[in-house]
Amino acid sequence: MEFSLDLTEEQRDLRDWVHGFAKEVVRPAAAEWDAREETPWPVIQEAAKVGLYGFEFIANCWADPTGLSLPIANEELFWGDAGIGLGIFGTTLAVAAIYGSGTPDQMVEWVPQCFGTVDEPAVAAFCTTEPEAGSDVGSMRTRAVYDEASDEWVLNGQKAYATNGGIAAVHVVTASVDPSLGSRGQAAFVVPPGTPGLVATKKLKKLGLRASHTADIFLDDVRLPGSCLLGGKEALDERLARARSGQRASSQAAMRTFELSRPTVGAQALGIARAAYEYALDYAKQRVQFGRPIIENQAIAFALADMKMEIDAARLLVWRASWMGRNNRPFSAGEGSMSKLKAGEVAVAVTEKAVQVLGGAGFLREHPVERWYRDAKIYTIFEGTSEIQRLVISRAISGMQIR
Repeated sequence: MEFSLDLTEEQRDLRDWVHGFAKEVVRPAAAEWDAREETPWPVIQEAAKVGLYGFEFIANCWADPTGLSLPIANEELFWGDAGIGLGIFGTTLAVAAIYGSGTPDQMVEWVPQCFGTVDEPAVAAFCTTEPEAGSDVGSMRTRAVYDEASDEWVLNGQKAYATNGGIAAVHVVTASVDPSLGSRGQAAFVVPPGTPGLVATKKLKKLGLRASHTADIFLDDVRLPGSCLLGGKEALDERLARARSGQRASSQAAMRTFELSRPTVGAQALGIARAAYEYALDYAKQRVQFGRPIIENQAIAFALADMKMEIDAARLLVWRASWMGRNNRPFSAGEGSMSKLKAGEVAVAVTEKAVQVLGGAGFLREHPVERWYRDAKIYTIFEGTSEIQRLVISRAISGMQIR
């Protein structure tokens, strides 16, 4: 069997197309939207017009049997800017939740509504983190109670740090159906546009990713038709019955979504890291001190060599996990977590080194490395902190319930 790391012609075309959009549309707008701290609707609409934002684009990426198209596209877009990138690709997390837990009919009904239309683009939100249940997903307090008389689910609770929370057309919310089962007693629900009882705080002010909307949402007697339970009630009842009898149950809704998305999130971190590395490399070649370009100093040259090496190593982990996920290979050693962990920590380290290479200039907003430095940090925190990723990996390699 032939083995090659060469990208296919289609993958190269995708990479170059997304890179062109990132270079010509995203980068020129990045500083403005970061300063405004607002959702970049004009850029999202432009992405929709060219076919970069929408279900067809995501479906085409998912159809790639190698699993590499989505991380390739994410790396290039986030090379342009992470805040705008998440404004465009933040919807994908809710779509992944629907894809991972929903029925075919639910996918057909809800996924297009996540994106809206070219003339009126929409966004979607995946809401799982809570004030008292961030990394500890099993402590989720948001409750979903079934009203058999009306065939409705009633949701009550609070979600924190929801990307697109409150401005989304479609919210996908995880909730506990049977708290006694911990994470195995949870399910995911679609909250349709305009559903009464769902309200959000104003946009949260953040260190980085400022163009991406983040808010807390509150669910106060949110009533949903039975059809809004992803996967359907029969499948949920069967899963809960297995859990109550002590049988092994499939992973709960939030973790299924994160398993699907972790390599893609790692690719986003790679895009930030690569942007900072390339900028620092160009700067080091042009900046003259003591009569020569600073890259001729080993301290600078070696730092850049390490930056490049770490980025490439992280990319290989991201690509491996993406291929495994697409081809239904189990993450027996926590490979999905490895990819996100490595890429996130590389992004933080590389952007910090880029600021250092630029010296005092790196601390000024005149240069984008300070923005990339701010944007990178969240990648060791959201969608599972670095500590949680290490926990997942250590449990996988040891077979023990390490705490």
